[in-house]
Order: sequence, then C-alpha cells, then structure tokens
Amino acid sequence: MGILESILKNVVLEEATISEKVKLSESVYKIRLANDKIANADFIPGYFLRLGIGIGREDLALKDKVRSYSVWDINRAEGYIDLAIATHSNGIGSKWVANCNTGDTVYFKWKKGNFLLDDTADSYLMIGDLSALSHLYVINRHFSDNKQVTGIVYSQSSSDFFEDVDGKSPFNFYQLQQNPYEEIVERIKELTPKMAGKKLVYLAGDSRLCVSLNNFFRKELNWETNEIKTKPFWNPVKKGLE
Repeated sequence: MGILESILKNVVLEEATISEKVKLSESVYKIRLANDKIANADFIPGYFLRLGIGIGREDLALKDKVRSYSVWDINRAEGYIDLAIATHSNGIGSKWVANCNTGDTVYFKWKKGNFLLDDTADSYLMIGDLSALSHLYVINRHFSDNKQVTGIVYSQSSSDFFEDVDGKSPFNFYQLQQNPYEEIVERIKELTPKMAGKKLVYLAGDSRLCVSLNNFFRKELNWETNEIKTKPFWNPVKKGLE
C-alpha cells in the first residue's frame, strides 16, 4: 500500500462494514454500510459517498480506487446508510459491487455537492437514467406535502428498475437507449405546461443528456438558471474521477 493510499485509508476516509447486500433488479444491488458514526452524521438528501472500492489493490491507478455513489437512505437510529449501485456499465465499481460480500470492510467519505433537496418550489420535474434513480428517490421522499412531482426515468431494459425504500414507484419508467434526447424532449413538452406555481427541474445521469436538456430548458423553454438543477453522474468516454 502506497503512502497516498495509506493516508486515504487512515486519515481521510471513515471505515464501515457491509451489513447487507440485496439484488434489487437485474443490474442493481442495495449495499448497506454500518458504523457507529452514522448516528451523528450531518445529512441532507442529495449527499453522496466517496467510496474507496480499490483500497489495497495495487493493480489499480489511484483515480480508479474511489467512486462516488448517491446516498439512497440513512437510518441514524440504527447506524446505517443504503446505496443502490448499478452494474450495467461493467466498470470498476460495477465489478466491485458484484463481488463484495457482507462483512467486508469499506472506506468512505461524505461528498456534499450542490445537487441537493430544494423544497422551495411548488412543482418538480425529475429526469434521469438508472444511475440517478436512487438520488431522485431520496430527494423526492423528503419533499414536504402537497408538492406536484413528476419523474422521467429511463434505462435500456425494463428489468433494471427498482422501487424506492418505502416500496413506492413515484416516477414514470421508460425503456429507452442511451442519450434519448428526442424522446425525453417530447415528454418534457407534454409535462411542463402542467407544472403550476414555482417550478424546478432536476437533471441527472448521462452527462450528454444533462448538457443537452439544460440547454433545451434555458434556450427553448426560457427557464431561468435557478430553476434547473443539473448533475452529470457519468460519461461513456470517461471513468472514475477523470
């Protein structure tokens, strides 16, 4: 183990144990991480974890040792965090989640970012692919009552989708290929006229679609920048922390 990796493990990252692993759908696993400090965690829906999935592996470059995952759920009383991790990309993180086991030790660090719960709007449109589903779920679950929420979530296979932790499926699921700009725009045109009061859209997942839809909302629909929240989760030509 190199010096930088030793610092990551012993200084920068917290330690947790995988207490549960459940297959949620054809390509998604729930991973539950437990430790004593979670009870006191400062958490806002929309936080990520940076997970040191490659700590101790000499065959991986440093940039491949850490992956970011959305916090799907947190239970402070019982001291655990749930992640929903997709394996369809077949990357380093996908291979790790497919092969990890309960009882394994993992290392993590909180990543806050700006793609967080914003409860100030009256109506919301949430758009993303499978990689963003758990993130959109946790934000939607924490909206106050009487919000108008519509979700457009897509994947290449209908067997990829999974329910939220409360057993509900509040979004519309679509079986679409990667980067389905035209299909999503058609649905946006149908849904946005029905949005009442102060409105907000969340765009997440494939960076190509995030960029193109952000432009569509600003230039075609004339939405203000503060009405659009965008978070690219991945790019097909990049990996890890590139």
